[in-house]
Amino acid sequence: MTHQISSTSSRAAAEGPQTAGPSAGETSPDAGIGWRRKAAAYWSLTKPRVIELLLVTTLPTMIFAERGFPDIVLVLATMVGGAMAAGSAGAFNCYIDRDMDKLMNRTKKRPLVTGEVTPREAFVFASALGIMALLVLYFGANPLAAALGAAAIFFYVVVYTLVLKRRTEQNIIWGGIAGCFPVVIAWAAVRDTVEWPAIVLFVIIFLWTPPHYWPLSMKYRTDYQTASVPMLGAVATAKTVSVQVVLYAWATIACSLLLIPMGWAGITYSAFALVAGAWFVYESHVLYRQAQDETLTDKKAMKVFHLSIMYLTLLFIGLALDPFIGSPLMG
Repeated sequence: MTHQISSTSSRAAAEGPQTAGPSAGETSPDAGIGWRRKAAAYWSLTKPRVIELLLVTTLPTMIFAERGFPDIVLVLATMVGGAMAAGSAGAFNCYIDRDMDKLMNRTKKRPLVTGEVTPREAFVFASALGIMALLVLYFGANPLAAALGAAAIFFYVVVYTLVLKRRTEQNIIWGGIAGCFPVVIAWAAVRDTVEWPAIVLFVIIFLWTPPHYWPLSMKYRTDYQTASVPMLGAVATAKTVSVQVVLYAWATIACSLLLIPMGWAGITYSAFALVAGAWFVYESHVLYRQAQDETLTDKKAMKVFHLSIMYLTLLFIGLALDPFIGSPLMG
């Protein structure tokens, strides 16, 4: 399962997350909505854009671990189970953050805010989806993949959403670990273990998450300030954020190249990592220069956000093609 993205009064925000179990009396203000609208609301709870990004890393990792195309049933079980686990975590996040979501423009149309889904329904849905995800991973892949799926849900819901998100500007760094789990789940599904290449892929996504998300937090700084969420882009200057983006971008590229001396990466992955990495680092430096010259705009910051998604996609395309084109450069 990688990295989110798809998202009362001031007194409600001050009271913190509403984490208590749903009460029996909670009902939807729009109980008469049609089933299609209701289904769309449940789908929205899973944060499908985040799921898409996580699945981009899952299949290439499975191919790379197999050094070929794995059994199709295993692929489907891993991807479906992983998507359900990510959807469960996303739904729990919406449930916990519903007080905050009312305050922010980018999240005020989420189903729990509009009333299309009640807190009780969201809680039950997230729980059921999580249980089904673990069953699919357990029986469709193996117990290790299921255990890692459970760890991913726990990390995103408890460590990030409940503990870190409202307390520290470092929230996305450590909370982003949840988005790193899909690669180790994929590796474990194929090889029934977690080896060093999987750990390198895990760290790549860990290092990639801050320069991916911080430009987005710069655009929505007002939202986060209104909701009292200390995202770095909301509490630090553009100059400070841009320095961090550059440092993490360089660290991401350096880590991506570790697969070469480890004897796993061939010419195809190496070429993708170098070319896409150079592009990512260059645009990060452009962001830094614009921040120093005070010409940085939200639109320019979002360019790095979108580019970071393209970078990760290209890197994992190279990972998927590598077993079929070229042999390891070292080993």
